[in-house]
Amino acid sequence: MKVLVTGATGMLGGCTARALLARGDNVTVLQRRPSGLPCAEVLADVADSSAVRRAAAGQDAVVHLAAKVDVVGKWAEYARANIEGTSAVVAACRSGGVGRLVHVSTPAVAHAGHPLVGVAALPADPATARGHYARSKAVAEQEALAADSPPLAVVCIRPHLVWGPGDTQLVGKIVSRARTGRLPVIGSGAALIDTTYVDNAVDALVAALDAGPAVHGEALVVSNGEPRTVAEILARLCAAAGVPGPRGRVPVAPARVAGAVFDGVWSLRDRRDTPPLTRFLVEQLTTAHWFDQRWTREALSWAPRVSLDEGFDQLAAWFAGPK
Repeated sequence: MKVLVTGATGMLGGCTARALLARGDNVTVLQRRPSGLPCAEVLADVADSSAVRRAAAGQDAVVHLAAKVDVVGKWAEYARANIEGTSAVVAACRSGGVGRLVHVSTPAVAHAGHPLVGVAALPADPATARGHYARSKAVAEQEALAADSPPLAVVCIRPHLVWGPGDTQLVGKIVSRARTGRLPVIGSGAALIDTTYVDNAVDALVAALDAGPAVHGEALVVSNGEPRTVAEILARLCAAAGVPGPRGRVPVAPARVAGAVFDGVWSLRDRRDTPPLTRFLVEQLTTAHWFDQRWTREALSWAPRVSLDEGFDQLAAWFAGPK
């Protein structure tokens, strides 16, 4: 299969491209910086429609992961990367004769701040999604699904909180804060959340790529299906990295106020570093969000092959390095 993967410098994008290469697919990757992968590479902004069109021409399928994933930055930056980028990918698929588009989204597109307990993939809603990232991804998912048609089968995969060796988003930020003693538990830490070990997320994307013609025009949430408390997940990730676990607790109400203050200061000063706390982060750490995986597994003929406990062990081995 000839496959274009966007966003291959990210952990999930790079691992997905490697998995496709390992099974013999003809892979092209597109992103702004060199990926180091042994395949054809297009260095371009995903919102550059002409570059994306050239990269997608003649491909059988596209796995679209390129996105701005952050908690800081102006709306225009998220709109360009996530909305305009998806528009460019959709247009390139249509003009290039691509038969299948796997659009990588996030459960945050349907999270309005209330607990998500054992739910399936609810519709993306830009009006209620929280923050620039979630709102822009909600618009992008709607546009991708609107392009589903007989010539172009579109399926949106929403992996939830992907982590693993080399992760600079979830694991990297948690470990960095823990090392400096700036990782408290917000509230009780008892909220149950789903996470996804990277190998399982990769398998799900490949399964979506290979899924039959009946699987299209919908969004599917992907996770390990093993909800754990926030406090346990933080402690296990820190233990795997060999750093101190969370220290102290911050009540929810003051944490929300602090998050709002940091949001305002970072926006006013246009700061690009990660603030100590944000309203979105407080919400994510204090609200249950875990999902019904039965339809995802049936539709994709997929199931996680790495348990969370095995994933923590693999992460610990990676941090320990070669013996």
